[in-house]
Amino acid sequence: MDTSTKLNQIIAQVEVAIDQLVPAHDGSDAGPVRIHAAMRYSLQAGGKRVRPVLALAAAALFKPAADPMPAAIALECLHTYSLVHDDLPCMDNDDLRRGRPTAHRQFDEATALLAGDALLTHAFVLLATHYGTAPQLATALVRELAEAASGARLVGGQMQDLLAEKKTSATAAELDYIHLNKTAAMLEASLVMGGLVGEATPVDLANLRTAGRHLGLAFQIVDDVLDATADSTTLGKTAGKDAKAGKTTYVSLHGIETARRLAQEQTTAALEAIRSLPGDTAFLLQLAESLLARAK
Repeated sequence: MDTSTKLNQIIAQVEVAIDQLVPAHDGSDAGPVRIHAAMRYSLQAGGKRVRPVLALAAAALFKPAADPMPAAIALECLHTYSLVHDDLPCMDNDDLRRGRPTAHRQFDEATALLAGDALLTHAFVLLATHYGTAPQLATALVRELAEAASGARLVGGQMQDLLAEKKTSATAAELDYIHLNKTAAMLEASLVMGGLVGEATPVDLANLRTAGRHLGLAFQIVDDVLDATADSTTLGKTAGKDAKAGKTTYVSLHGIETARRLAQEQTTAALEAIRSLPGDTAFLLQLAESLLARAK
């Protein structure tokens, strides 16, 4: 089976699981219908599903005793919350996400804010509920996701990203810090959480974390290149917004060609870490290479 076919199959499984594991918006579940509608609107807008795919692919390298899908959906819930909040007027103030109006444009700002809050907390409901019979695994998964999303990682990186807007003196080290936390933390968590469900050894978990770190930086650098070179229809979000906002990016700091070279270097490092893992790593290797190819 080629990489594209396998990827599409996994994404289809993720879409079914999202429908099954996220509260309905037809009044059949407890709670306000509007908030569940906003949660589903943001989650079911499509997207690359990189984080759940990485988690499922990592788990498949081993012989998991538990189902990795709830952990994969928890990752996507948390990631989507971060996008909903990132798009708000107080943050990036964006009108387009995944090819359609952002949550605060489709609903309103307060509903989008609460939908993000609900997605964040639902991620941990999924972990506590579906891995409750394996308390050590549940604890490890909750710790991994909570640390990745914390003020020291995802939220902290987002804060530094906002502070770096229109900062003409930002350094390469400062930019790496932002995206090692804002972006790479969640890709690290995706691979590590898949490994945790698969009962990977500490050495294998360390290699998964290293792969996620480099893959996360490569992913962000490619995003910066695409923001500067692609159109909004291709991106599914507003193109050129980084330059308009005066944000420090890998393109603004290094230029497009150097940014592409840096993305290649980070991808190469990720591939090296993936090759050290057990099992059939072919799909993970091809997936990592395909993420880089977006910028070519």
